[in-house]
Parts: sequence; structure tokens; C-alpha cells
Amino acid sequence: MAGTAETSVVRGDTSTYETVAALTVGLAAVLFFLGLAATVELVSITGTLAGLPTLTTLGLLLVFMGVAVAGFGLVSYRGVFPTEPRASAGLVAAGLFACLWGLIGALVFAETFGLGLVGGLVGGLGLGAVAFFATALPREDIGSTLPAGALAILFGLIFLLGIVSPEWSWSPANFPDSQSVTFFARTVAPFAVMASSLVVGWAAAKAYGGFGARGRHLGAYLLVYLNAIAIIAILVALVAFVVFKGFGPVTESIAVGLGVGPTTTIAFALTIPFVDVTLFAFSFDVVWPVFWPFLMNGASLFADITGVFPAIVGTIWLVIGAVVLAVPLGVGAAIFLTEYADQGRFTNVVEVATNALWSTPSIVFGLFGAAFLVPRFATNKSLIAGMITLGFMLLPLVVITAREAMIAVPDEYRDASAALGVSKWETIRSVVLPAAMPGVVTGVILGVGRIAGETAPLLLTMGGGSFVGAGQRAKVLNNFQLSWSPPFVTNPELTQATTALPYQLWQVVLTGTGQSTGIDDITAFGWGTALVLLGVVLAFYAVGIATRQYFRSKLTYE
Repeated sequence: MAGTAETSVVRGDTSTYETVAALTVGLAAVLFFLGLAATVELVSITGTLAGLPTLTTLGLLLVFMGVAVAGFGLVSYRGVFPTEPRASAGLVAAGLFACLWGLIGALVFAETFGLGLVGGLVGGLGLGAVAFFATALPREDIGSTLPAGALAILFGLIFLLGIVSPEWSWSPANFPDSQSVTFFARTVAPFAVMASSLVVGWAAAKAYGGFGARGRHLGAYLLVYLNAIAIIAILVALVAFVVFKGFGPVTESIAVGLGVGPTTTIAFALTIPFVDVTLFAFSFDVVWPVFWPFLMNGASLFADITGVFPAIVGTIWLVIGAVVLAVPLGVGAAIFLTEYADQGRFTNVVEVATNALWSTPSIVFGLFGAAFLVPRFATNKSLIAGMITLGFMLLPLVVITAREAMIAVPDEYRDASAALGVSKWETIRSVVLPAAMPGVVTGVILGVGRIAGETAPLLLTMGGGSFVGAGQRAKVLNNFQLSWSPPFVTNPELTQATTALPYQLWQVVLTGTGQSTGIDDITAFGWGTALVLLGVVLAFYAVGIATRQYFRSKLTYE
């Protein structure tokens, strides 16, 4: 009976301990996102938060969490709650705290105490060594919580005592020019809050798990989740910022109704190839029911709103040309390497080479295009040179992803097909490729997202005018010509320089934001161009995702 009563008490205490630790973990997560919001100025450092000055509120939360986390370690060490700490917090945690406290010590000794660079290094190394041994030598519950709690309490007191105020700034005296580098509270405070909340949240998660293996797993999960959510939040904030800045310019003067849009002439002709004989030809005009000036206009002295239509067309043709070049070559190379070539030194060398090519900076591809492709297709920059350059950039990723997708196809599929007497090529065409196609399309999607926004290769291989008229767009479909002499099919439009959205955006930045350039507002035009570029890239993503889903549905139904 006594054992039953004791178990109930221990379970009740453990439940309270876990509840407080869970609340501390949640508070650390909230504080982390408050620091993230302050970084992008969604939370004002100079304003108020929960009825108090923002830094005061953040300081109180940091001190509270620091005391709570240190208390978790002490009550665990005293055996008040049942935990299973290991003998040490580990070298990784010790190294982390040594770096954090070493950096703090170096700054304090060098700047606050005025000991200079040498004094700062000595002080930082000393304080870092203390933090290292204070983490590595004691039991895990003490080594994980006390250094973390002390860090949060330190930053909290700095905010509460006004050492770092909203008007605070710091110009390090040890830089060659102290006026060239200045740190402000709106930058330093949010990062201090985020770093402290991550460390304290990690320690609180370990305490919630009772330390030991379970506590380490929970601490690692918390760090991973917070960082993943932060990355997603930053991406969403980036997209939202571009939309906020560019939505006004892009949507200016949109009109909807019959006859308000521009007129497009569509012509059809039936001719006999290689013979100058036209059987019939006709054309008709189409008046668009919508007029979107920013998307339908080009640069013109007579247009009220300068648009990006030629740049959109150029970007689309660049991506189409790169995909047409890279996908057949990449998939064919992957088929050979996976299904036909002996797996050995040759395939390993090719794998290393393709990985290296995918990691090669885009400017190197641009230099290759400028030195090798541009002189061979025309005397100047051209659309086809840009297409081929971006195709070479896309090719390594297509090879890598296609090969990985084919390797992932189970060998049982191949064996079953061979057992039915199907040839190797028919097995590849009807079994391996359909099963691997979703992975191939995924690689193409990722590659297109990269090449559609590349600027450096276009500067060297394709870039034409900064702002061109709508009639100067790349009219590729209308300019194919057949002849008896090689290369039999020509298209002068492919050998002409044109523009694209990344190139045009770079020209806007280069021209100088806010300067008078003949455009009503160069800043607004630049943000509008950035929003359109983002929309074009997302449109390519949408097409790729729909294609991938199509192939996956075919596999499911079959």
C-alpha cells in the first residue's frame, strides 16, 4: 500500500515537472519567433510589447526562462524528480557553449574593459574554457542547463538594465576604420534573443525528456523544428515582401472589357517545303478582352506604363530551349550509366564530374558561353547562345536526378519483364522510365527554378537592350526558314540578342534606384519586374508539379 502511495506521488510530481518544462519549451519557441519578427521589423524594438517596452518584455522573458532552466538542472541533480542524466552533457554541447561564451568574453574584455584585441582574445579563450569544462565535467543535467540558463539571464539583464537600449549602437574600435562598421540594437537584440531562446529551449526540451537518450532526442528535434519553421517563415516573408512591393506597379491600370486589350494578328499559311509555293494563306485579328499594361507593354515613349512583355517572352524561350537541350541528353546519359554501363571506375568518375558541374558557379558557364558559343553562332550575343548555356547548366542535375530515380526502381521490375521475354530496351522504355519519370520531372523542376533566375550567364551570352518595345520580343515561331543547303532549317531570331526578366532586373539595379531614367518610378518598376519573375518561376514550378502528378497517377492506375 505504501509503495502504491509513493508511486502516485512521484507520478504527480513528474507530471508537474514535465508540465513546467513543456511550458518553458513553448515559451522558448514563442521568444524565438518574436526575435525573428523583430529581425524583419514586424516587432519594433523601439515600440511596446505586452504593454511594456519591447526590450524590457524580452529581457523579462529571458530572465524567467534562464532561471527556470537552471532550476530544472538543480532539482534533477538533487533528485527531486526522477530523471536519467548521463555522466556528461557531451563534447558537442561543451564546444557549443565554449564558442558562445568565448565570443561574449572576447567582446567584453576587448570593448567594455578596453583591453584591446589581445586582451579580448585572452579573455575570450579563458571564459570559453570555463564554459567548456562547466559543461563537459558535471553531470548532464547540470552541464546542459546552467550554462544555457546563465546565457539567457545575461542577455535578459543587459536588456532590463538598459545596457542595450533601442538607441544603442556600437562601433568596434579594433576595426581599421571604426566608422565603417556599426552595430545597432535593432540588429543585435533580435539575434541575441533568437540565440538565447534556441539554447534555452534545447535545455528545457532535454529536461522535459528526463535527460539521457530521450532528452537528447527531444532537444535535437526542437532545434530542427524551430530552424525548419524559421526557414519556411523567412521564405514566406521574402515572397510576401516582394508581393507587397511589386503588386502596385504590376496591377496598375488593368482594364477588363470587350475591345480594351491590344490587337494580335494570327496568320496561317500552307507552303510546300523547299519550294517557294504557297497553297493558301489567311490571317485574322484577335482583340484581347483584358489590358494588363505591365505584362503586355514593352518600353515605349508613347506608352503611359512601361511593361516587361519582351522580357517575359525571352525568359520563356530561354527555359524552353534549355529544357529541350538538357532533358533528352540528360535522360539518355542516365539510361546508359544506369542500365548499360558497367558499374565501376568510369561511372564513379562520371558521377563525380556531374556533381562538380552542378556545383560550378553560373558565371563560369557564362564565361564558357561567351568564349565558345557566342563566336560560333553569331558575331554578337544571341538567344541561342543563352539557351545552350543554360542547357549546360541544367544538364548535370537532370543526369543526377534521372540516374537516382532509375536506380530507385526495384530490380524485381526488370527481372519480371525479362522473364516475360521482353527485350532490354523495351523493359527500359515501358517499365523503368515510367517508374522513374516522377523523379526525373522533380529534377527538371529544381533545375528550371535555378536557371530561370540566372543573370550572370545572360549578361555574357544573350543580353540585349535594357528596355525594349513590345514589337521587339523574340518571335521565334514566326522565323523558321527551310532551305536546301545546310543546316536546312534556320531561324534568324535565335541569333539575335534579346532580353529576359533577370537581365532586365539587373539593368534596373545597375541604372540606379530612384534616379531619373525616363521611367516614372525606377524603384516601383524594379519591384514589379521582380514580382513578375517570381510569378514566372512559380508558373514553371506549377507546370512541373502537374506533370509529376500526372506520371504518378499513371503509375497508380496501372
